[in-house]
Amino acid sequence: MKKILVIAALFASVMAASAQQFGVKGGLTLSTVGGSDNPKENKDVILYEAGVLYKADLGGGFAIQPALGYQLKGAKFTQNSTQNTVETKTGYVELSVGAQWGPDLVAFRPYVFVEPFIGYAVSGKESLTNRAGTTVEKINAAIPEAKNKLEFGAGAGLGLEVTRHIQVSCQVFQNFGKLYKEDRLNKDDLKGIKSSYVDLKSYQGVKVTLAVLF
Repeated sequence: MKKILVIAALFASVMAASAQQFGVKGGLTLSTVGGSDNPKENKDVILYEAGVLYKADLGGGFAIQPALGYQLKGAKFTQNSTQNTVETKTGYVELSVGAQWGPDLVAFRPYVFVEPFIGYAVSGKESLTNRAGTTVEKINAAIPEAKNKLEFGAGAGLGLEVTRHIQVSCQVFQNFGKLYKEDRLNKDDLKGIKSSYVDLKSYQGVKVTLAVLF
């Protein structure tokens, strides 16, 4: 217990001595999904994010940057096995913690970063159209119940900080786990499309973000 308190005290002292900034951010997300069925006509969907952040410089070019925001991810694809066309969107309240390193060149600072994140779905939209072009309303009503609410994953990328107040970054991200719960897909109203969903991996893609620090 004493060791934990000492470590916490050291961490608190480092944070107190570091340069700290708050900020806001917004950006665009280009996302899709993966899966063992090799979806064809897999189209990236352009959506958005917005949130607030906190940055602490730790010295030696290192910084940490936690952020909390709303992140919208989605995908549109046609499954090879069923020819069903699926559209999915999910809005997450997402908490991320970025770890950065980059040299301070006074006027600007290029940096690399990794950013693990965790989130919880607060909104979503699902749509399934069969090969005949008919929207299947019964299935569409049941699919949202099968979606995993909790997301977790990680991103990595490059950024540029200008005059210590503006950041532009680009990252590749990957959600881990599956987008839908297999046990939920065993329900009678979803068994007919289980093969379209059960092996789907979660969202993946690229995110471009602009942040303003104060």
